[in-house]
Amino acid sequence: MWTRPIAPAASAFHGTVVVRAAFVLALFGWGVGFYGPPIFLYAVVSRTGWPLALVSGAVTAHFLWGAVVVACLPRMHTRWGIPATTLTGAVALALGVAGWAHASQPWQLFAAALLSGGGWVPLGAAGINAMVSPWFTHHRPAALSRAYNGASIGGVVFSPLWGTLIAHMGFAQAAWAVGVCMVAVVGWLVRHALAVTPPALGQSPDGKPPGAPSHRASLPPSWPPLPGHTLWTNRRFQTLAAAMALALFAQIGLLTHLYSLLSPRLGPQGAGWAMALATACAIGGRTLSAWSMPFAADRRGVACASWAAQMAGSLVLLAAPGHGPLLWAGIVLFGAGIGNTTSLPPLVVQTDFAAQDVARVVALIVALSQALYALAPMAFALLLAAGQGTALFFGAAAALQLLALALLWSGRQAAHIPCPPHP
Repeated sequence: MWTRPIAPAASAFHGTVVVRAAFVLALFGWGVGFYGPPIFLYAVVSRTGWPLALVSGAVTAHFLWGAVVVACLPRMHTRWGIPATTLTGAVALALGVAGWAHASQPWQLFAAALLSGGGWVPLGAAGINAMVSPWFTHHRPAALSRAYNGASIGGVVFSPLWGTLIAHMGFAQAAWAVGVCMVAVVGWLVRHALAVTPPALGQSPDGKPPGAPSHRASLPPSWPPLPGHTLWTNRRFQTLAAAMALALFAQIGLLTHLYSLLSPRLGPQGAGWAMALATACAIGGRTLSAWSMPFAADRRGVACASWAAQMAGSLVLLAAPGHGPLLWAGIVLFGAGIGNTTSLPPLVVQTDFAAQDVARVVALIVALSQALYALAPMAFALLLAAGQGTALFFGAAAALQLLALALLWSGRQAAHIPCPPHP
């Protein structure tokens, strides 16, 4: 059912269509599956009166189960294909959100969390990478940047949209309205954008004519495959996975509570504008990194620079008094790295691992990161409760970002001395 008529090789490059589709899929994936659960938490507590800790546990289950599904995503793509997996994920996500809205018993809430947590994964970071990567090699940084920007726009669009819909329609009707719309859009995009591959259209990555010579000097080293457990003992994988997990743990923990911390200083409206500015800087930072990064660039070095800026932002927020220019500078610096924390590690994978390992490595680093950052909101809440003011809160975020940067940098030597390829 997913096949389409094969277009002639001279037709327009279909990879551009895939990137646009991936942008929309990321918008729905993050808007519903990532930015939605904190809003669902408030709606469920308001509707049922259940303890906050209980409903927070469902949010944690949502992200932890998603981490398990992410690790299995390459096998799902191999068995069922990207189109079927993506549409099935959208249906599961829609049903899961409806379950959040209708749950009358705690076990029903946790069952809904498993559906929503597993369903948003094919529309998340690893899923978007799997859609875009077959179509781009040299231009993959820019292509992934455009696609991942849908994730940031998803936060801008869906955070206020969920609040408005729930206020005017109720949680149940809002969940069904968004879910039906999402499934319809995803189904159309799957059919018209994801149902073909470059060979089926007679096209080559980056839109080059078939058989066109590649620029060998700019290609990454030839890495040997890392099957089975050998991947887990590889220093390039260890440093990249640990660095991404720690950076996202710090980022999610800080972002979760940033609005609440800014509201006393800036007021609710000012804090909302600050969060919007951070999102805009995330899009700008991701776009700037992608378009200014040559294919053969040291991508670990680029990621380190981005995380250093984010660490500086955390320190500036720690030192910023009141609501002056220093506070806004901290928001800009921290925001500039938000998008890169998700989009740069998959680009590092492209140059640091064999082509056949890329999908598996991306899925695993995303899964490990998600499993860790699911615990970040609670951990940073404890820091706020334990510390005097916000010094411990922002200081811990900066320390974790520094550790992530150091780990990523320490893997550069291993990433620049490739093992000889298998004969």
